Amino acid sequence: MFDYEKAFSRNLGWVTENEQIVLSKKRVAIAGCGGVGFEHAVTLARMGIQHFNLSDFDEFEIHNMNRQAGCFSSTIGESKLNVLERTLLDINPNCSIKKFPDGINEKNFESFLANVDVYVDGLDFFVLEVRQILFEHCRSLCIPAITAAPLGMGVSFLCFTKDSMTFDDYFVFSKAKDENDKAIRFLLGLSPFMLQKEYLVDKTRANFKEKRGPSTPFSVKLCSGVIGTNTIKLLLGRGEVVTAPKALHFDTYTNRLRVSHLRWGNNGVLQKIKHRIARKLLL
Repeated sequence: MFDYEKAFSRNLGWVTENEQIVLSKKRVAIAGCGGVGFEHAVTLARMGIQHFNLSDFDEFEIHNMNRQAGCFSSTIGESKLNVLERTLLDINPNCSIKKFPDGINEKNFESFLANVDVYVDGLDFFVLEVRQILFEHCRSLCIPAITAAPLGMGVSFLCFTKDSMTFDDYFVFSKAKDENDKAIRFLLGLSPFMLQKEYLVDKTRANFKEKRGPSTPFSVKLCSGVIGTNTIKLLLGRGEVVTAPKALHFDTYTNRLRVSHLRWGNNGVLQKIKHRIARKLLL
């Protein structure tokens, strides 16, 4: 018989017994169950979260092996969503999991976010339209929406709430010329200081037109730690959470932590200059 109190007793001290009970009743939605999404869910489950809304339509492939926690020789070809569900139930058999195996679309936004306390972004970098709609829906429902991007060997964190700058005011997708331009705006908003660019030794491996880029397992692990901490702070209502237009970028390779404050989002003068340069370099 599974014993929730014993299983998560080592969390106590950093959270109180009453706070652990609070966490056990909260529901977290995660869109994307591959790289960061899989790690986020496992981290939160080990903190005692046991109610999840999860979406993903993809299967594990061999090129996922370098960073995705659910990818093993034994799971190649398996549904990422099903592997994650199996993993969470192995951690806590009492987990309540609502699955969305067709991914997120205009037909299921409302059901995906129903009764959700925090939305955690685990979508692929280039899934931009769905991401924008999800963040906008979260704001209309007063659901905190957070994302942590694995950049090089570091992590960039952003949080949007009902009181923060909006997703579009920050990234300014509404002025994007095309999907490639949206991707550049997303990158510049996530990483205004571009700390990771200093050690990209083979720039041909980052190709916006082909929607692919290099990755590391370190950054994915860092993301789950940052997401886990801020999710707990949001759920328990204690501890400062940095919200847009501020963002955090911590890079383990360059040993730097930067806190950005894009008061005008990507509409700021410096961000516009970076945007023009990035378009020439990346496209």
